[in-house]
Amino acid sequence: MRKEQHHKGWNEIKTNDSWAIFKIMGEFVNGYERLSAIGPCVSIFGSARTKENEKYYQLAVSIAKTISEAGYGVITGGGPGIMEAGNRGAHLAGGTSVGLNIDLPFEQHDNPYIDGDKSLDFDYFFVRKVMFVKYSQGFVVMPGGFGTLDELFEAITLIQTNKIEKFPIILVGTDFWKGLFEWIKGTMLQAGNISPHDLDLIRLVDTEDEVLEIIDSFYKGRSLSPNF
Repeated sequence: MRKEQHHKGWNEIKTNDSWAIFKIMGEFVNGYERLSAIGPCVSIFGSARTKENEKYYQLAVSIAKTISEAGYGVITGGGPGIMEAGNRGAHLAGGTSVGLNIDLPFEQHDNPYIDGDKSLDFDYFFVRKVMFVKYSQGFVVMPGGFGTLDELFEAITLIQTNKIEKFPIILVGTDFWKGLFEWIKGTMLQAGNISPHDLDLIRLVDTEDEVLEIIDSFYKGRSLSPNF
């Protein structure tokens, strides 16, 4: 028999909300203070369920290593799977390896490849997402699930609406992403719900060299700085 949940009244909700404001403020302040010192970084997203012996895990390691060797740090969600692979590649290259961890009832736990002073913990997804967007010079999006899509479309929307500066958004794994991309192009665009130039915000690639080429080409003549 399902345990009945405690129903909160308006006064209890109001009190809890007041205290939550301070915790949210604390997460923003801590994130801003610590991430403002890390320098130019690229975020790598993807499934927490990807295993070490799978090709996209290995590719994420190679991408992170290549990015780090070129002078960029790597930011991930700090957990297992593709996130671990991203931190692992940065660690192997001796680069900056950042993990923005989220408190979840399943899947999420710190991976061992995050720099000791660059592991941050969050209770709130929206605060964590602000940190990704503010301090990333690009998004590398590996195959993943709903969380990966959430980060992808958040960035596209913010760039599309001029709320943040434009930066590279790179989908890695043509076989995985082509169905979604074709649907965006064939359905959303044809319906008039996006503009043709919105498609230019997304690049599809399959190798670490393509990822680095896109990022380096984008920042020729552009400054590397927080996005807002």
